[in-house]
Amino acid sequence: MTTTEEPSPVSLSDPSPEEAHTRLEAAIDRGALVTAFGRCTVEYDGRAASSLGPGDRHLMLKPDGTVLVHTAEGQKPVNWQPPGCTHAVSVDDGRVEIRSLRSNPDEELLVSFERVAHLATFDASAGTDLSVSGTEADLKRRILEEPELIEPGFRPLATERETPAGAVDVYGEDAEGTVMVLELKRRRVGPDAVGQLDRYVGALERELHADVEIRGVLVAPSVTDRARRLLATKGLEFVSLTPAPEG
Repeated sequence: MTTTEEPSPVSLSDPSPEEAHTRLEAAIDRGALVTAFGRCTVEYDGRAASSLGPGDRHLMLKPDGTVLVHTAEGQKPVNWQPPGCTHAVSVDDGRVEIRSLRSNPDEELLVSFERVAHLATFDASAGTDLSVSGTEADLKRRILEEPELIEPGFRPLATERETPAGAVDVYGEDAEGTVMVLELKRRRVGPDAVGQLDRYVGALERELHADVEIRGVLVAPSVTDRARRLLATKGLEFVSLTPAPEG
């Protein structure tokens, strides 16, 4: 799903739950570094289970899926998740909830803020990433004008096709008539984008019928090593493409 691009950095003091939700979702979707400070609880369920009651804590979400929860003391986080997690944000009864999921092994970390005192997001890939100009809309336009940039015989059928998991950027078929769904990103992406694409593919498999074959393709200038490994694990594909022609 394409989201509105945010400037970097974005810094908010005492945002409303709805505003925090909107900014967090946009930042996670574009692979930004997120930090949030406020009063929250933390619940972990996985190889064991743990619960932290209400307290003032600092949460950091990194583009590679890492999650760190810090208190005012010590150098180590009081709870954390390794790279490769996917994140979902929701608002429940006025609380901003960030749920981080890991599939191997199955683990879940839920950070529930009763108040977000400060929220900041940063596009932290400067100096290590490919310089890319243009927007996701430009990338979509390139593909619609030149479908063969994805592969010979690719035929776009719809854009922003709705699924139970959200809207697919580009929906189409390959030369053999196999359904293809494309998730477009304008910059280097990590595991979160892979998780997003995987959810779309799964939603379409359930929506259509059990034996349908669906190819999921992540389209971006580049991906992290962890994202590339996750794509292979989930049977998804990657096409390197920038919003504007190079040169």
